[in-house]
Amino acid sequence: VQLVESGGGLVQTGGSLRLSCAASGFSFDENSVGWFRQVPGKEREGLACNTCSDGGPHVADSVKGRFTVSSDNAKNTVYLKMDNLGPDDTGKYYCQANSPSFILIRILGVLPPSPGPWGQGIQVTVSS
Repeated sequence: VQLVESGGGLVQTGGSLRLSCAASGFSFDENSVGWFRQVPGKEREGLACNTCSDGGPHVADSVKGRFTVSSDNAKNTVYLKMDNLGPDDTGKYYCQANSPSFILIRILGVLPPSPGPWGQGIQVTVSS
């Protein structure tokens, strides 16, 4: 399994970014990809996943209304579009792939994020 995140960077408060997670090495159609965020000193937080909820996307309540998840099966890529960003969104963003139930239960926070495999992560910094 290989996951490569991209699209992060520095943005001002209120701005937007679209992160990409390019996936390979597993069946993209049979698995789900989840987005997580790591802030120093805090646990990795689940944000969204593409086909994890009855074949459809799920977005965590903490970012619902601002973040949307989508995927391009032809490119084996999952996107996380982030709007109305604020300083609290600063952190390192990761994607992880596994079965839909495995990913969903971790996006919901019922179980902690698994040890891996993870992409290398991409930094998002929101300036005030």
